[in-house]
Amino acid sequence: MSKFSTWLIVMFMIMFWVFRIMLAISAEFNWEMGLLHPLNLQIEIILLFVVLACIVLIIKRKIIGGIIYLLAYGLYFGADVINNIQTLLSAVDQGVDINLYANLLMSILGIILAVVTMLDLLMDKARKTNPKDKKTDWFYADEKFDRKLDDRADKNNYRTM
Repeated sequence: MSKFSTWLIVMFMIMFWVFRIMLAISAEFNWEMGLLHPLNLQIEIILLFVVLACIVLIIKRKIIGGIIYLLAYGLYFGADVINNIQTLLSAVDQGVDINLYANLLMSILGIILAVVTMLDLLMDKARKTNPKDKKTDWFYADEKFDRKLDDRADKNNYRTM
């Protein structure tokens, strides 16, 4: 994780994860958390643990973490986005509750975050099992750059006057 954009994406992932934890806790204790509420509390709790494992894998630059993260958020928030958009399109004449807009915004944000994370993992050229540092590996990994000692190296023939 050497790029600044990767650090920003991981920070947003962690902030969104903490936000989802606060939503789950507030729904469990029946606290009012403004306009938002979890879509399904049981799945939300399972998803929180899955996303925690995915964040660790994404920090280690493993592509499987990004795939699981994208699938989990895509399935969880994708159905909500489709249902909310259908509700908005069918109720154009009638007034729509602002809770619908807030949940739609959070669902779209979750999907965008998962897609951006996956794109960041796919576009990262330094993500390998054994990444090489091109600044120093040319000296240590290649034998043609090894130092050859000649006969003067042992004699130390420097003159001082």
